Amino acid sequence: MAKSAAALRPSPRTAAPIKAPKVLEPKAAPSSGPHTMTESELEVIWKTFKRTRDENLRNTLIEHHMPLVRSIAERVLQTLPKSIDVDDLSSAGTFGLMDAINGFDLSRGIKFKTYCTTRIRGSILDELRSQDWVPRLVRLKSHRLDRAIRQLEGELGRAPNQMEIAQVLGISLEELQAHEAEANAKTIFSLSEKWDDGDEEKEMEKVEILADRKSVDPVDTIQQSDALEMITGSLTKKERLIILMYYYEGLTMREIGEIMELTESRVCQIHSNVMARLKAQLDRAQGTNA
Repeated sequence: MAKSAAALRPSPRTAAPIKAPKVLEPKAAPSSGPHTMTESELEVIWKTFKRTRDENLRNTLIEHHMPLVRSIAERVLQTLPKSIDVDDLSSAGTFGLMDAINGFDLSRGIKFKTYCTTRIRGSILDELRSQDWVPRLVRLKSHRLDRAIRQLEGELGRAPNQMEIAQVLGISLEELQAHEAEANAKTIFSLSEKWDDGDEEKEMEKVEILADRKSVDPVDTIQQSDALEMITGSLTKKERLIILMYYYEGLTMREIGEIMELTESRVCQIHSNVMARLKAQLDRAQGTNA
């Protein structure tokens, strides 16, 4: 006999439960920062490099020790002029690091940092000496002179004279003067170096504030102009031209006469009258001030 429709429906109690899909947790992205090698990893790289001389391992060692090169370059920079760039010193120190890596002997049992520090610093100093335009002998004389002066200042409590300095150095006064002349030429400055006046918004190079000793002082120009105006203010046009051409243009009385179509004696007469009047004005002014 056919079953009823109700009997064909699955019972709610026997129906299989519907499971929710499993949600996977996202994995953390791999770190993109530089890998810091452990001592054991570094030792393996050293041994492998010394055995194979692999260029990739050599580059790994260079990259690992570059912070040390930068640190040494910055310490050396503290004793140098501001015109020296730390990147140039780091480049020179890198060559010292490469030489140290190639020459390092693992069997000696010393730390590479101790070994390479001297090589890096020496490479930086060698580069500085190669760019130094002053002979090394002049540098040594300059340092010796500076030490003698500091020694005497500490002993005497004042600045020493040349005789005292010469006696300490064991040289004559003529030799001391020659040493001082050489020492004065031991330093060279870059005019393109930035001038630090505390205002970052108005940066300028030293060449922009270099005094031009051949230029005319604007204060003197103003004072001369004021004096000329005061002196010639009471003169006629003819008298003013004669004074200007004689004292400022440097012309002779004859040349002035030819320009103004006057005789030389007439020009001299006008000049004498003007000088007499100006002297009288000056005497009156001095009498009033007294």
